[in-house]
Amino acid sequence: MSIILPEDPFHRRLHHVAPAGLTSDTAQTGGMRRRAAISGATVGAKRLWMGQTQVAPATVSANHHHGDSETAIYVVSGTPSFVFLDVDADEPHEVRIDTKPGDYIFVPPFVPHREENPDPDLEAVVVIARSTQEAIVVNLPELKWTGPVRTSA
Repeated sequence: MSIILPEDPFHRRLHHVAPAGLTSDTAQTGGMRRRAAISGATVGAKRLWMGQTQVAPATVSANHHHGDSETAIYVVSGTPSFVFLDVDADEPHEVRIDTKPGDYIFVPPFVPHREENPDPDLEAVVVIARSTQEAIVVNLPELKWTGPVRTSA
């Protein structure tokens, strides 16, 4: 006998995704491997994406941004670096944020960046949460933003 739950916001099931349930069927960037845990495809999420990214030892990812998605990153292991272009300085220049396990990084929407793993032996692993239901990834040839200029009204 199967139980039929009412379709209201208070009576829906929780979803458990074990490490073996992560899927690589998500947007990718060269030099890193993303695996989705929570998404529309995996659990029916409507406004959230969450997963894991691994960067091999001595590897630099391609430059990219995540569209209109806010991205939160938690460093699980390794010492990854996050690089972006500081355009507020007199001369635009690359800024490198070096991290360690337990650190968090916030990437605002549309900010070009890349991940680097300078460690020659240890893989870097981070958990990522995004404010959009799927993983938006726009790979770029450089950190300089080349998209349309957005102006405020």
